[in-house]
Amino acid sequence: MTEDDRAMTEDYRARVRAWLAANDPGPVGGLPPAEHLSAAKRFQAALYAAGFAGITWPKEWGGQGLGTADQQIFAEEAAEYDLPTYPFIVNMGMCGPTLVDLGTPEQKSRYLRPLLSGEEIWCQLFSEPGAGSDVASLQTRAVRDDGGWAVNGQKVWTTNAQWADFGALLARTDPDVPKHAGLTMFIVDMHAPGVTVRPLKDMSGKAPFNEVYLDDVRIPAGAVIGEVGQGWRVAITMLGHERVSIGSSRPSRSSALSFDAVLALARRQGATDVPAHRERLAGLYAHERALELLNARMRQEAQAGRPPGARGSVAKLAGALQLRRAIEVAGELAGAGAVAWEPGDRHGDDLALGINSAPATGIAGGTNEVQRTIIGERVLGLPKEPQVDRDVPVRDLKVGTQRTEDPR
Repeated sequence: MTEDDRAMTEDYRARVRAWLAANDPGPVGGLPPAEHLSAAKRFQAALYAAGFAGITWPKEWGGQGLGTADQQIFAEEAAEYDLPTYPFIVNMGMCGPTLVDLGTPEQKSRYLRPLLSGEEIWCQLFSEPGAGSDVASLQTRAVRDDGGWAVNGQKVWTTNAQWADFGALLARTDPDVPKHAGLTMFIVDMHAPGVTVRPLKDMSGKAPFNEVYLDDVRIPAGAVIGEVGQGWRVAITMLGHERVSIGSSRPSRSSALSFDAVLALARRQGATDVPAHRERLAGLYAHERALELLNARMRQEAQAGRPPGARGSVAKLAGALQLRRAIEVAGELAGAGAVAWEPGDRHGDDLALGINSAPATGIAGGTNEVQRTIIGERVLGLPKEPQVDRDVPVRDLKVGTQRTEDPR
């Protein structure tokens, strides 16, 4: 790095730091849902106006056209704050990047700027009650109808569907071919007639997930992402972005499972002089830093034209294992305080919420077991697991929620 490059980097960091200090909305998590969402939308709009949303996205679609180093700087500085960006994680990490890669010019022009500015929120409609890890066995059907499509089915575990304006929907358009073929990705209006969203509470007491019912939902022909029948290719692209996004997300300094928070817990417990605890803390820091560097490398490669592909599963798995490691270390340090604490003890509340929420990271975007299979087969080149149904038309399978047709 030249002196000029170093000066530009420090100037950018100073600008990011000053803007965050001046625009931090403070904690909004305790607000009622409607107020929380309004505060989040105001912050995302300000972020976009300041040029800190879509930092590496192309300028012609509302991004900044900057490098991954700039994105990394912003992520490092933003980790100092508890920013209300959760409603937009699917926008920024999954649907938006996929539209950048595979959307039509009309779709990019219509959706990307409102997506970046927080004016419109997106969700991802993949999993079903009978199609979780094996997403390709999904049964939601899209049938051609009056120049467009009519969709019927059910999705589940849909993050942020309660807020979403649009969703990326994976549906079956041809049951006469094997399950990975005959799928198509659509843009669905979440406010359209026939779309019903019902929240699902997790063990943290919150409801970040939803089940979504689609009853004769009409979708126009221009809402196809990619090509008809090529939905699995689009899904793989989106899942790759999702896994990198989940794996590369940095916990804020306020997160009870970040290294800084676990170190602060050790200090409160007077455990920093205990050799065993120091060793665990050092390991936690080393793994967190290694994960940051891995994701920085993947972002640089993606910007240089080498998408992460199956390697995104490495980041996803590493991020989930890092949270599990943090739970173990924090639990050892807190002792009984990890399961019982005085009312009003913010540290106890935060740690309990972190511990209860963290297991979802090992499930969302594909379980740890699925990630290991992908890494083994598609990164390391190990033999594939047997798939007896791979070449069988879906119509002949009895999978998921598919019912045996009445022979009469």
